[in-house]
Amino acid sequence: MDPEVKKRLEAERNWIKDQLETCVAFWLEHGIDSVNGGVYTCLDRQGNVYSTDKSVWMQGRCAWMFSYLCRLYGVRPEWMEAAKSCLDFLEDHCINHDAGGRLYFTVTAEGAPLRQRRYNFSEGFYCIANAEYYGISGQSVYLERARRAYKLIYDLNNALIEDPTHMGPKTIPETRSTKALGDPMIFLNIIGIMRRVDPANTAEYDAHAKECTDRIINEHFRPELGCTLESVSADGQPELHYTAGRVVNPGHGIECSWFMMDEANYRSDAKLHEVAEQIFRLAIEAGWDKEYDGILYFIDALGKPTEAYEHDMKLWWPHNEAMIASSKAYRDTQDTYYLEWFFRVMDYVREHFADPEYGEWYGYLRRDGLPTMPPTKGSTFKGPFHVPRALCMTERIITEILGD
Repeated sequence: MDPEVKKRLEAERNWIKDQLETCVAFWLEHGIDSVNGGVYTCLDRQGNVYSTDKSVWMQGRCAWMFSYLCRLYGVRPEWMEAAKSCLDFLEDHCINHDAGGRLYFTVTAEGAPLRQRRYNFSEGFYCIANAEYYGISGQSVYLERARRAYKLIYDLNNALIEDPTHMGPKTIPETRSTKALGDPMIFLNIIGIMRRVDPANTAEYDAHAKECTDRIINEHFRPELGCTLESVSADGQPELHYTAGRVVNPGHGIECSWFMMDEANYRSDAKLHEVAEQIFRLAIEAGWDKEYDGILYFIDALGKPTEAYEHDMKLWWPHNEAMIASSKAYRDTQDTYYLEWFFRVMDYVREHFADPEYGEWYGYLRRDGLPTMPPTKGSTFKGPFHVPRALCMTERIITEILGD
């Protein structure tokens, strides 16, 4: 390895380790609800709670994250306690038993239900939280919960059951029925975690993973358009005559790429890895802001106007995904194209997202890279997940690249 590259990677790893330590400490100090259980995620720059409503996504994501930290770095009581608190809160307050075990989207501080959503991502994060905690604790009840949620998600995604919430699709299906990239993409990640902790059901997971990658490649991945589409028609075709059919979320494409790299490595499938790399390249090149740097939140597949007001903002999580995807691609291929992107993204996040004064990262930046006012460290959608996941994964990937 070139000595300068090695030196730079070692420096990045040291910075990442420091960021991970301060990020985890921030959430343990400010986010954990010692009264009701679970985690608050609506935190301002200093860590003050500005809304006591709780995100159900974040209860699952937090439980998964602290369990995963135990897997990587060894069990620590405070990590296990945080994970268990969120798992208990989920079980006691976040399941809608009148709607087939679907989970709510938001609840009050005490756990009273506030909002139900049609999407099954709450169930997905509940699933991986229980699975990862099972992998650390060995207590079968958590795997049983994860398996039930896994089956529910699979059945919903494949229309094998009627949605017990009876909310129906977003659009009137007789007029327009669509498929979302998020369904196979997130389920592919869920499968990877389930397969790791539950090898007894490997054959099932392998079959489902192939269904996910086939759907992503054959329906959403559109190299002729230079992108991966967020939405396609019910028969898997692009619909470019209206804005929602042209939406591209570069962060999702980047995140999808490393989920697929992991699956390609598991299968020893070089062709799948090449597709995953292409998804990454198209997403980051199309999404990178040529004027201010950073990754734009939404773009249009044909370069037409977007409807989302926040389309030109810079959010934390696409940059987190780019850290993981670029470093994994470089580790697997040794192609300096990916290393250059990794360093470019690292320069941006260090300058714009990291907060050396109070710790953790800003969630939402304007297009020019300045935090929105007043700045926040958490929200209904941002909690102890994307930042620490990117930091711990990237630290491990660099260690693999350096071979020490």
